Amino acid sequence: MTSSPAPSRRRWWALGLIAIAQFMVIMDTSIIGVALPRMQEDLGFTPSTLSWVFNAYVIAFGGLLLLGGRLSDLFGARRLFVTGWIILLVGSFVAGAAGDVTIELVGRIVQGAGAALIAPSALTLLMMLFGANPKDLTRALALYGAAAPAGGTAGVFLGGLITQYASWPWVFYINIPIALIAVLAARPLLPGGASGTRGGVDLLGALTATLGLGALVYGIVRAPEAGWAATETLIAIGGGVVLLALFLVIQARSRSPLMPLSIFRAPRLGAANLAQFFLGGAWIPMWFFLNLYLQQVLGYSAFPSGAALLPMTALIMVGMIVLAPRVIARFGMKTPIVAGLVLLAAGLGWLSLVRPDGNFLVDVLPGSLVAALGMSLAFIPSLGTAISAARPDEGGLASGIVNTSYQVGSALGLAAMTALAASFGAEQLGDLPALTDGYSAAFLGSAAVALVGGVLALAFFRRTPAAAPAADPAVEAAG
Repeated sequence: MTSSPAPSRRRWWALGLIAIAQFMVIMDTSIIGVALPRMQEDLGFTPSTLSWVFNAYVIAFGGLLLLGGRLSDLFGARRLFVTGWIILLVGSFVAGAAGDVTIELVGRIVQGAGAALIAPSALTLLMMLFGANPKDLTRALALYGAAAPAGGTAGVFLGGLITQYASWPWVFYINIPIALIAVLAARPLLPGGASGTRGGVDLLGALTATLGLGALVYGIVRAPEAGWAATETLIAIGGGVVLLALFLVIQARSRSPLMPLSIFRAPRLGAANLAQFFLGGAWIPMWFFLNLYLQQVLGYSAFPSGAALLPMTALIMVGMIVLAPRVIARFGMKTPIVAGLVLLAAGLGWLSLVRPDGNFLVDVLPGSLVAALGMSLAFIPSLGTAISAARPDEGGLASGIVNTSYQVGSALGLAAMTALAASFGAEQLGDLPALTDGYSAAFLGSAAVALVGGVLALAFFRRTPAAAPAADPAVEAAG
């Protein structure tokens, strides 16, 4: 990928548009968090099915990201970027106008499909604009990376504001004007043209990956209610595993695979994607259950619940833009990834000590800040390593893989923690000790996910050639 000849000022305006895209597609996973209790009442979700408002989006998003990356390489990143925004706009309208559970989930699936085109094309466009200059690339990746978890956390705050002072459909309608602005701004700001990559589109691979992930998540979420040994559970989980295994077989034999398995021969790419998988698997359940704890146990209304997570947002922004590049310059990529995952585990372990009669300053703030610091340290180096490990002509594919790793980790992590929380009493609405026990179990389970991720990342990075620490200009770029 080569740098765009666009003037410097236009490049940075383009980065703003790309960062907004990343912010929005991740915010759409979290903005519904505070609105969930209202949606449950209005649309008829049960406690065990409520997580599907999140999972429907993430399964479509994660399952189709590889297809989005492939299409970006084939037909041009800007074209896919614009198409994704149009699809997201349609899905947002459907989700906001929904009057029952089925239509709501359809809207969320369409939103996820749009996001699956936006995310990899946005990262490809970033590399096209800044890939030729390491100093500018470090700064661009820091701003882009900060937009993801900041979008996740800020979405909770905006969701609270909108839910309390407007109504829950507006957590979806807010996407519509932003999508229109993105579509109009794309042509004058973003580089056009296709990458020159040839080949077909592996639709069968996309179908098996998406259905396999969906079946696996469905089986895990339903297991506490149906029983782990129930036929329904075994068929869903077994079918999901078989479909995902079939996806790998298809990739190995296809002439134009969605995810050429040879890409994982690139040193450190597998380790970086593993880190992203476990980051998603620990971080997303944290904000999901932290928001429920604030509302259903501490009794916060929608707006205060969202505002309570603003300190995390601020720390993530500072950590990713200022701290992470400096740590990378001093220690290289491996150390902040492993340390970040361990810190995230420590913060989640702290949150597992929540009490039925707790308060924000003692039970929420300290643990959430430690977790946010860990996230801010691990996210940027794992993202940058995953993208830079691939060949330039596989930029869209690498973008799709790393985004897929995070989203699949998010979906499976939330499904597992939802099942764990339910088994410890999280479905007993109104029973504060039981709810707290369930949420505490989910936090502790998420801590274990982050800790396992840290250990595996350390082991996998040791098996790959070491990368040199970033050059001094990276430190200057962060300032």
